[in-house]
Formats: sequence, C-alpha cells, structure tokens
Amino acid sequence: MVRKLSDDEHRLWAGVVRSVRPLHPARASVTPLPADTGTPATVESRPATRPATPSRSVRPSDTSAPALAPLGRRDTRRLVRGHTDIDARLDLHGMTQSEAHAALRGFVSRAQMQGARYVLVITGKGGDGDGLGRGVLRRQVPLWLQLPEFRTCVAGFDAAVGHGGAGALYVRIRRPR
Repeated sequence: MVRKLSDDEHRLWAGVVRSVRPLHPARASVTPLPADTGTPATVESRPATRPATPSRSVRPSDTSAPALAPLGRRDTRRLVRGHTDIDARLDLHGMTQSEAHAALRGFVSRAQMQGARYVLVITGKGGDGDGLGRGVLRRQVPLWLQLPEFRTCVAGFDAAVGHGGAGALYVRIRRPR
C-alpha cells in the first residue's frame, strides 16, 4: 500500500517537477507515449473467429540491396537495461495483415519525422503453432521491415529480449535526410 504525501512533501515535489529540464532538448519534440492505463488498447471488437483466407508470404523483392543490420550487442543491452530510451511503441495485437502493414508504415514514417531513434513494435507471439494461421504478424513484420518501402526509414531491427522477447522487435530508425 502506498502512503499519502504530506503538504510539505507535495510542495517539495512540485518544486522538483518545475525544475526539470530535458537532457537532450533536440529530442524533446518527440510526441510522448500515452499513459499506460493497465488495460490493453483495442482497435475495435471483432468476431472471435475469422474466415480462413489464403495469405501469401511477403518476401523482400529487392535482393540486391544489403540486408538490414541487426542491432549491435551494445545497443540491445542499453535498450534492455533502460539506458537508451524507446521513443515510441506500436502494438499490432488484433490487427489483420493489411491493417498491421499500413499501421507499421505510418508509424515508422511518423517516428522518423519526429526524430525518434529507437521504437518498439509489438507483434505478439502468436498461438501454439497449430497451423491455424497464428503468429502471422510475428513472421511477417521482420519481412516487411526489409522491403524497399521501409528501407528509407529503418536502419535495423532485432528481437526485443527485455520488452516481449519473441513477440516484439526493437527497430532503429534512420535519421531523416
């Protein structure tokens, strides 16, 4: 249980809050994340089952371009330990492939325009792999990030060990030109 602050403590805390200055003023223009309410955000309610539709796998079409570099060990460690900030998050839970692709494209573009350096994309781990199409976004998002349309914004990505493991990706955003 959390104790209540006294009036003196409230005044002291208000003074501390007023004196806070950003460490990196150039990064202050990034839109802050909404406060976590403890409940996952839902896009809209959908029926529990979806009709089975054949989906084709998206593969990077430009094989001549070099593969995106995974995040280095140092970068990943700093993200996991919280020494490097995650500038924004995108949760793709409950989206179809087409909705998720459009949301990812817009999110990555906005993050680049706002000067974000690292973002977290949450795909979810999918089901138990029983062949019912579960875990589709987990497999597709890394392939999408390698497509030419994302190469202008994405510098690299890797599994987010500290923020969801196999169900999330750290994405390094390229600096705008």
